[in-house]
Amino acid sequence: MTLVEAILLGIAQGLTEFLPISSSAHLRIIPALFGWDDPGASFTAIVQIGTLVAVILYFRNDIVVISKAFFDGIVRGKPLATAEAKMGWMIAAGTLPIVIFGLLFKTEIETSLRSLYWVSGALIGLALLLSVAEVKIKKRLQMGMSLKSMEDIGWKEALVIGLVQSIALIPGSSRSGVTITGGLFLHLSREAAARFSFLLSLPSVFAAAILQLYKTWGNISSSPESATTLAVATLVAGIVGYAAIAFLLNYLKGHTTTIFILYRLMAGIGVLYLLFTGVLQP
Repeated sequence: MTLVEAILLGIAQGLTEFLPISSSAHLRIIPALFGWDDPGASFTAIVQIGTLVAVILYFRNDIVVISKAFFDGIVRGKPLATAEAKMGWMIAAGTLPIVIFGLLFKTEIETSLRSLYWVSGALIGLALLLSVAEVKIKKRLQMGMSLKSMEDIGWKEALVIGLVQSIALIPGSSRSGVTITGGLFLHLSREAAARFSFLLSLPSVFAAAILQLYKTWGNISSSPESATTLAVATLVAGIVGYAAIAFLLNYLKGHTTTIFILYRLMAGIGVLYLLFTGVLQP
């Protein structure tokens, strides 16, 4: 991988990790369009360290409060005594499904599911689901019914959204896309769904990144060039990712996700067209 490739893939990762348009899809499609080698699932997982740091920095106050309440509750023998401590436990419980499914289908995630047919299908399928969720939210608001905020998230919402997060293991689904969709189906506001989505992503992204870094460290450390390009991609992803978080949360305060639905549909259909015409290989 050249330095230019690393920078472009870092930008793609940073932008698309948080916007509901799938980072894994773009890290698979962009190299295919330019004739580059597929960077692989390991590259995706490690570069997510950059976007992980972006989430930690952006939500540092929330993370400190939740973490402090979580451990204080354990020490005092009252783990669910406060809303913040409860949120910590809900995030932990919501992370379990993606860990279990990630281990069960590890081989498929790193091989067959990276087919561009799967990627395009996931882009289109999740766009349709997100559009259905938006229709439900619109009808609810038209009926004068309120939407749930972060304070209204309970065990039901945390566990269901955590289970839905597992779909993001399929390249093209989008972690933020599936979790925001799940949140909308559960009547969360768009902003609340996005905020919970980002907080929920922390444990699983951290675990996946550390695991892949450990597994590939021998190859990385033996090649200074590989280590440099990986570091550059991770740094760029973090910087761009921080800006993407700020943009999305502000955008969803006054807009629907329609623009992302349309983008997913066009991207998915475009990839299918290029596959059928032989421009791209699956």
